[in-house]
Amino acid sequence: MKGSCLCGAVTYEADAPGIAMGHCSCRTCRKAHAAPFTTTGRVPREKFKWLSGADKLSVFESSPGKNRHFCSVCGSHLIAERPAEPHVILRTATLDDDPGSKPLVHIWQSHEVPWLDYTGEMKRFPEWPPGR
Repeated sequence: MKGSCLCGAVTYEADAPGIAMGHCSCRTCRKAHAAPFTTTGRVPREKFKWLSGADKLSVFESSPGKNRHFCSVCGSHLIAERPAEPHVILRTATLDDDPGSKPLVHIWQSHEVPWLDYTGEMKRFPEWPPGR
């Protein structure tokens, strides 16, 4: 599977078909992604490689021993890692290809924002609302 940042400066490849994915609502993920939760999947290090733009990556240690890698041009958060672990934590929303699986778990729901509503009567549109 291939993926990239918003501006396309950084691209990667992950050889992990059927990746096990999960949502995380922890405060750190919420802040890092400016979203109520993020979806991730673990990819063995040897199955992940940067294809282009590695020189455009910046790293932020968000908690002791956890490094978040993001594009220094557009700010897209692409992976996180703990160097001692055998995998990287892929931000699956940055995939350009369908991973062929769906999230199996949602962690840190105790940190969810109170305004997030999965079942409400929110109006939904496949793209922009009519008249926009």
